[in-house]
Amino acid sequence: MKQNSKIEQPEPEIDLQEVVKPYLQRWLWFVVCVFAFLFIAYVYLKFQENVYNIRSSVLIKDAKKMPSGAGDLSALTDLSGLGGLATNGVDNEIEIFRSKKLMQDVVNKLRLQTAIYSKTEFLDNELYKDTAPLIIQLINEKPYSKAPKKPVMVKIDRDEITLSSGELSKEIKATFNKTISLPYANFMILRNPNFNKLKAGELGDLSFTYKSIGSTVDNLQKILEVSLLNKDATVIGLSIKYSNKDKAKDILNELVNVYNNDAVADKNSESKKTKDFIDERIALISQELGNVENHKERFKSENQITDLATEAKINLEVSAEARKKQIELEARLELANYLINSMGKQGITDVLPANVGLDNPIAASNISAYNQLVLERNRLLENATSKNPLVVDLAKQITSMKFSVMESLEKNRSGLQLAKDQYVEEQSNISGKINKIPAQEKIFRSIERQQQIKENLYLLLLQKREETAISLAVTANKGRVVDYAYSSEKPVEPKKIIIFSGALLLGLLLPFVLVYLQELFNNKIKTKHDLEKLSQFPILAEIPKILRGQEDIVQINDLSPLAEAFRILITNTNFILPKTPYGKVIYVTSTSKGEGKTFVSVNLILTLASPAKKVIIIGADIRNPQLQRYNTARKGLDGLTEFLHDEGRKLDSVIHASTINPNCDVIYSGSIPPNPTDLLTNGRFETLLAELKTKYDYIVVDTAPLILVTDTFLIADSADCTLYVTRSLYTEKSLIDFANKNIESGKIKNVGFILNDVEKSNFAYGNKYGYGYNAEDRGFLQKLKDKF
Repeated sequence: MKQNSKIEQPEPEIDLQEVVKPYLQRWLWFVVCVFAFLFIAYVYLKFQENVYNIRSSVLIKDAKKMPSGAGDLSALTDLSGLGGLATNGVDNEIEIFRSKKLMQDVVNKLRLQTAIYSKTEFLDNELYKDTAPLIIQLINEKPYSKAPKKPVMVKIDRDEITLSSGELSKEIKATFNKTISLPYANFMILRNPNFNKLKAGELGDLSFTYKSIGSTVDNLQKILEVSLLNKDATVIGLSIKYSNKDKAKDILNELVNVYNNDAVADKNSESKKTKDFIDERIALISQELGNVENHKERFKSENQITDLATEAKINLEVSAEARKKQIELEARLELANYLINSMGKQGITDVLPANVGLDNPIAASNISAYNQLVLERNRLLENATSKNPLVVDLAKQITSMKFSVMESLEKNRSGLQLAKDQYVEEQSNISGKINKIPAQEKIFRSIERQQQIKENLYLLLLQKREETAISLAVTANKGRVVDYAYSSEKPVEPKKIIIFSGALLLGLLLPFVLVYLQELFNNKIKTKHDLEKLSQFPILAEIPKILRGQEDIVQINDLSPLAEAFRILITNTNFILPKTPYGKVIYVTSTSKGEGKTFVSVNLILTLASPAKKVIIIGADIRNPQLQRYNTARKGLDGLTEFLHDEGRKLDSVIHASTINPNCDVIYSGSIPPNPTDLLTNGRFETLLAELKTKYDYIVVDTAPLILVTDTFLIADSADCTLYVTRSLYTEKSLIDFANKNIESGKIKNVGFILNDVEKSNFAYGNKYGYGYNAEDRGFLQKLKDKF
């Protein structure tokens, strides 16, 4: 008999129905998960406070954004502090708003370290200002202590207050307006005179929380958002998301006030420091200026100078005049020397030069008289002799006058020489003074330069002191409030639509992911299509899953889905069985135990059994007999083992009539032998089949699993066809490759697969067709489920 050939399969295509089918089969998962997540979202929202978005905006008076000349004080931008904004960008102001310093001032002013809560059914509502019946006033923090993590419960009985907490060792009794000492801080509890009972509504149990200053500041910084609203403007937006709108508004408004106060204080601090510096410098410069002026005074006194330029001019003029006089005196002195020398050389008849520029009137008069006497004598000598008494008398007078002229010239020369020496000395003194002028001018200019520097600096500091005084008087806020803090009408958190949408999405996504992962990591055969993808050999039937309470045995005239499945199996098996008049041998095997091999064998033979056909089933799995479990009363009967072992044993002695169907006979496995391989190969099994073929139409052999033992391979040649049983959600896909290799190698022949234990939802042609049962008997929910 020929080995069955492979069935040619087309290239696998994506079957959308198969892709969607696992999800549709588990539609109830989606419904349950959606409702579960929506319920969780609903409960979650019940325990969440409504959070509102509170906003404010501030215009920063940035000098870089102002037009020139915008302010009357625009020129006072050097030292006075009014120019501070010119160096501060808006980005700097944003960081200042975010600073811990400002937020710490807000916390201290608003006393935000403590918060009062009223317990409601689902959550605690924060009470603030007129909605809080109490005021928790922090007196001081205790050093090296940790802030509590749990709230402190407050119970009031008239004037008595009882504080309790899981972190306190015992309850604390106190009264209003008295200091209460807790491990981490000292408090005082006051009645709120502004408490508005109508606004507060019904209050539950009261409690308060306390946080350290650092923790409070950090928490507020985390929820504070500061941003530039417009890149072309200097408007900063402040926003905070908080459950208590009044408290959040106070925080933003107070933050702006603290910012302005800090800016004014910073500006005034800078101006005050500038003024103090200017005053200090004025005092120092004033002293230095006095020292320079005193030095100038001493310099003038020591050098006898009133004005250096004038003194230099006068000295130059005096020097020039003295030089001129000196030259004149030298000329006159030369003239006097010349006249004296001339008188010593000339005779009595020669006259002296007259009108030569002598400035001595006596000498000039004597010369003139002398010349008159000489001329008179010379005139007399023209008519008389030298003996003439008149001539002699004139000669005597000339000699006497010559002596007088010589004496006057000598005196004149001495006077001129003395005058010349005086001018020379004066010229020398003046030249000395003139030579000293450059050095004196250098020193004087240095003194004057120091004086001018000190004077200019002194005047500048006086001016800046006035400007600083003006800046101290100008205390305008640095930031102008554009919008005071206002709240959004609707809460921004929790976002109910997003949460419910997310819950719906998760409700759909979670079962989708679970099904996807289940399908992805599923290494078991589930449907006929899975088996078709793994093997090209024919699949003869799908056996439905036996539900709890259902019969697992096909009865006579049975119309159940199980019976219909086996009828289909018989029909398809007949197509691969050879056309022979003798009994047909059908092997039923599987890869491993537990796949329903015996179940298929029993129900196959019961379905084949009829008055017109004689059938028999053989329990050939002699290592692990299973046929007896369908009739435990027959356990221990002789069977195949005894026949194979005893060559003299007759066949009829091991054939037993079935108690389930009278048209069916059974050969049980018999005793478990120690040498099953030897028994199956001793030739008695082939003799058994040959004899049975003459008596029965169908011989069904329940064999041993292939992967565990070699028993089935030893007797495989005797089969007309082999039914290879696999089990849905049990047989691993990798084991099909083992079956394929054995079929292709010819170790088992004429093989057809059976998929056992298939759920209705996994049938290849859908479960809505059924296997002959009345659909009207099903309930509404079952019908609804079948539709999906």
